[in-house]
Amino acid sequence: MNILMTGASGFVGRGVVAELVRRGHAVFAVSRQGKDVAGATGIAADVTDLGSVQRAFGVAAASGRLGAVVHLVGIITEEGAQTFQAVHVEATRNVLASTPREARYLHMSALGADPSSPSGYSRSKGEAEALVRQSGLAWSIFRPSLIFGIGDDFFGHTLRQLVSLPPVVPQIGDGKFPFRPVSIADVATAFAEALVLAQAVGQTYTLTGPQEYTFRQLLELELKAVGKHKPIVPVPLLLMNLAVPLMGLLPNPPITRDQYIMLKAGNTGDPEPARTVLGLPMQRLEDHLAEIVKAAK
Repeated sequence: MNILMTGASGFVGRGVVAELVRRGHAVFAVSRQGKDVAGATGIAADVTDLGSVQRAFGVAAASGRLGAVVHLVGIITEEGAQTFQAVHVEATRNVLASTPREARYLHMSALGADPSSPSGYSRSKGEAEALVRQSGLAWSIFRPSLIFGIGDDFFGHTLRQLVSLPPVVPQIGDGKFPFRPVSIADVATAFAEALVLAQAVGQTYTLTGPQEYTFRQLLELELKAVGKHKPIVPVPLLLMNLAVPLMGLLPNPPITRDQYIMLKAGNTGDPEPARTVLGLPMQRLEDHLAEIVKAAK
């Protein structure tokens, strides 16, 4: 099957591309740089510009009929013109408008996506989902929790720095916020299987792993993975409520308002519907965290 994928050069994109190519699909990897990715043919495009997106679709279609479109583009923090509204909502609108009506459409969203969310990230993800559901395409939506794997940004970078750099490890509040991390292997399998399963059309799948953790437990696991022994010190939410807006004035804040809102909400969900329908391997975080941390050094 010929597949066009946006966001193919990112951590998740590389994992999904590799799985699709392994299964014999021809993938066209759309990114700003237009570089080839893990066996996929690169096409340069700006997904926030409709004309650019349409030209990318034209290039891909020249090689044969597009059987599917996988839309993975997303950002965690806003920077300049790269806003949540532009990248999550308007880019989705552009990709949907360019997708052939007969093609399958797979959409990467996020747990907590909600048009009424106080988080700009989650709100824009919810607005994008609404566009997908109204598109008339044969769509499937995926809502992953934290995604782990070699090259990931959270366990390999953000959390590693949090437990490595300060003399003590700061824990936000009581640390009981729940998370259910999912492996990149599970995410890639979900996308690949949904392409060929008729029952996945019109469905929204929560992508979570086999085990739930509190934020405190994730800090403890990360400390063990990096081989450090430090005290974990709770930071009261009242103090965080005052500090986070001030951190937002920094050029590269350690935590943004949006990230703080999402952290307090937790990031978990039932893995069984996706596991059962899509046959996910359900890899465990503990089995991979050491190699993730080691690879990030």
